[in-house]
Amino acid sequence: MTTYLTTTIPYVNARPHIGFALELVQADVLARHRRSRGEDVRLLSGTDENSLKNVLAAAAAGVEVRTLVDRNAAAFEALQEPLALRLDDFIRTSRDPRHPVGVEELWRRCAASGDLYRRHYRGRYCVGCEQFYTVEELADGRCPEHGTEPQFVEEENWFFRLSRYTGQLRAAITEGRLRIDPPARRNEVLGLLAAGLPDFSVSRSRERAHGWGIPVPGDDSQVIYVWWDALGNYITSLGLDSPDFDRWWRGSERRIHLCGKGVLRFHAVYWPALLLSAGLPLPTDILVHDYLTVDGRKISKSAGNTVDPVQLVDDYGTDAVRWWLLREVAKVGDTDFTVNRLVERANADLAGGIGNLVKRVVTLIHRQCDGRAPESDSAALPECATVPAEVAAALDGYDFRRATAALWQLPTAANRYLDQNRPWSDPTTAPRHLAVLLHACRTLGELLTPFLPDAAGHVLAQCTPGPDGRLPEARTLFPRRYPQSA
Repeated sequence: MTTYLTTTIPYVNARPHIGFALELVQADVLARHRRSRGEDVRLLSGTDENSLKNVLAAAAAGVEVRTLVDRNAAAFEALQEPLALRLDDFIRTSRDPRHPVGVEELWRRCAASGDLYRRHYRGRYCVGCEQFYTVEELADGRCPEHGTEPQFVEEENWFFRLSRYTGQLRAAITEGRLRIDPPARRNEVLGLLAAGLPDFSVSRSRERAHGWGIPVPGDDSQVIYVWWDALGNYITSLGLDSPDFDRWWRGSERRIHLCGKGVLRFHAVYWPALLLSAGLPLPTDILVHDYLTVDGRKISKSAGNTVDPVQLVDDYGTDAVRWWLLREVAKVGDTDFTVNRLVERANADLAGGIGNLVKRVVTLIHRQCDGRAPESDSAALPECATVPAEVAAALDGYDFRRATAALWQLPTAANRYLDQNRPWSDPTTAPRHLAVLLHACRTLGELLTPFLPDAAGHVLAQCTPGPDGRLPEARTLFPRRYPQSA
């Protein structure tokens, strides 16, 4: 099976925060898991740089737009190392030569379908969302995402005939060709379709965009709307009609987008409609996550309550950060982040759970079996056979908390077996019991690989004999963590 996985691409008006790290880690887990099953997988991320938000942020900082964009985009791209990500491609929309060529071609194809026209427009525009809102969509006159009053904008723009694609979009979703998960988000999109889809503006005046962005083909007075520009990255990164495009977009059995609930309309309505207009295949899956919050408020750059994922990794380690994001964050509903919760989960599950189990087993093998991995024909723990399938089913259902909970059954069962059979107490039965436990630790290391690739490597190395046939000396795999304020 061929799978093409993508994350959203964030604005670079500020440095990255933990909310985007969540999506990156989720995508990385899905990609690693599918690769482990023998699938051909490509994972793409990148940065959204042709935004008015970036222009305004640069002006506020007193720097050139290019300076701000390059600096912050580099910070997003650099997340790969601290978060232990394995990306196959990273696209920068203001720098990558593949991107403007692809965006212009997508525009021309939609124009050839008769779906682009110019008209005068008046509306309320939220710069934070880069989106026009109707009065009905506002909350007490304010943007429902940012709580700010939109700007009133009046100008002539290019529009896309979104209304033409209502029926095709509804059919794709209800027939299962376009899966939106979780179901509540699917119902949300169907509700938008039922209410009717108005055509939407897909360009901005060059003046209002301060000259920043991709010009509309054949109309230098306008630049292409940032969302049209940004959504195109999923195919511009491949090169339209290139061998990569044929392999990864046309030819993939699964074309999976991950996105946050705040940008669902763009990914599940606007983007599929553009693809239909251009005569291109739709994504197969749109997997939607809710928000991380701090003190109940959405983490966002504009709210000023960001949490720096790089600093978290520096303070507590990659494994602790990835594990919290996967073990604690709910599939449905927002999840509140605190450093204390991260530390408590790392200490309980990693240091006190997995790390302690592996160290105890290896220590006992050195003590009871001279460090040589024991062999036994006794049955393995039943969880070694059942847990992998449960983890796989949870990941196929895009439920990382359920997947890690399923995985946790294995160290729980192994610790119970260890305490019940007490291999330290009887040298004659110790090798048989330790063989069962070592097999459980190796299985655990394999299961951990998509979730914690670094830690999984340490677990497997600890459980693998060297050239002399002996296991490495037992060592601490996960240090106990303490909040920096303690």
